[in-house]
Amino acid sequence: MDWIQLLSIKRFGLENYRSEKKQERTEYQRDYDRLIFSSPFRRLQNKTQVFPLPGSIFVHNRLTHSLEVSSVGRSLGELVGRELRKKYPYSPAHFEEIASIVSAACLAHDLGNPPFGHSGEKAISTFFSEGEGRKLKAEVEAEGGRWSDFTCFEGNANTLRLLMHQFQGRRRGGFALTYSTLASIVKYPFSSELSGGKNKFGFFASEEDEYRIIAHELGITCINENPVKFMRYPPVYLVEAADDISYQIMDIEDAHKLHLVTTEKTIDLLFGFFDEEQRSHCEKNLNMVSDVNEQIAYLRANVIGLLVNECAKVFLQNEESILAGEEQKALIKNISDKAKNAYLNCSKFAAENIYRSKDVLDIELAGYRIIGFLLEKFVNAVQTPSHVYSRLLLGRIPDQYETCASSLYGKIQSIIDYISGMTDLYALDLYRKITGMGLPEI
Repeated sequence: MDWIQLLSIKRFGLENYRSEKKQERTEYQRDYDRLIFSSPFRRLQNKTQVFPLPGSIFVHNRLTHSLEVSSVGRSLGELVGRELRKKYPYSPAHFEEIASIVSAACLAHDLGNPPFGHSGEKAISTFFSEGEGRKLKAEVEAEGGRWSDFTCFEGNANTLRLLMHQFQGRRRGGFALTYSTLASIVKYPFSSELSGGKNKFGFFASEEDEYRIIAHELGITCINENPVKFMRYPPVYLVEAADDISYQIMDIEDAHKLHLVTTEKTIDLLFGFFDEEQRSHCEKNLNMVSDVNEQIAYLRANVIGLLVNECAKVFLQNEESILAGEEQKALIKNISDKAKNAYLNCSKFAAENIYRSKDVLDIELAGYRIIGFLLEKFVNAVQTPSHVYSRLLLGRIPDQYETCASSLYGKIQSIIDYISGMTDLYALDLYRKITGMGLPEI
């Protein structure tokens, strides 16, 4: 792969469109603006990140998480772009735009995630692998549908669908983003058939041909044709690193605010990233403020800055092998030993003490119940559209969703599109109304 071909301003769905109007913003900046003003992005403010949506204490939701990941991604892209320009001073490649590409992709990376955090993905998957949806497998496969798209449902693949698919009444190309931004979102560039039963793959069968077009245009090498697997698009490593840096550190800060982690333990975890000289410098600055939350925020900012530099360094050291498509670990896994051990320590602590906390488990339980119930009712409705109750249910679904698709695979996808786009509160409200536990005010 080469940078000149990899950084393309061609827009999906608008390949033959040429505007004579001079734009002050670059094409990649327009991607960013298009995403931030979109309805799916706004809905992230009412989708759980890890902890329940805030009461008196504000913690991260999907929206604030995405904004922070985008900020970290921009910093990574700027560092990498600057060094690549030094390395290839005469290249016509748009190295200075890597920051804009990565920040836009980071902004979009969670758009396809269903309500109720990561438990939403699991709830959809298990409905088809363990729940009522199992009985549909034979019919879907008899039509030629890819069953693993449902049993291994992946928010990342759903993001690509949301951005590319022409929903009913919408324009061709979906969001009509640049090929470079779209490719930067695909962390796992292969079919669900190669996911090994895990919720990690890049695109549904419905978007596979379109991704092939993008990969061919950008010069991303195809490793395997059937099932399809491509090399990773290089900026994906930066998007992945921005997410890894942000969620791990911010989840610990949120847990501290919720009193799930003591101040002493939080400071100890964050200090683990620094050598003696850096730690001494931080301790001096900490003594200048007495507000505990301000102290944690200062340490968190320093840790993120350190990890940004570490990940950018790893990317640049491995740039040639990344371009060659050689299998690479996530950047965060190849940082220096001091920082890597501290990061692993934070991950282990979070898994044992944060992600299994009562509030987090309660959200997961609610997600399983609500999403499973909605899937059961609406999937049954698209199979029996002439039934009176089915007509009532289908009347709730906006026209953009293709509930009248010709295949069962397509019908199921339309229901997943609808449910995955819901906020936590909308899903809960709809669940209550369908079950009769809540009625509209009269």
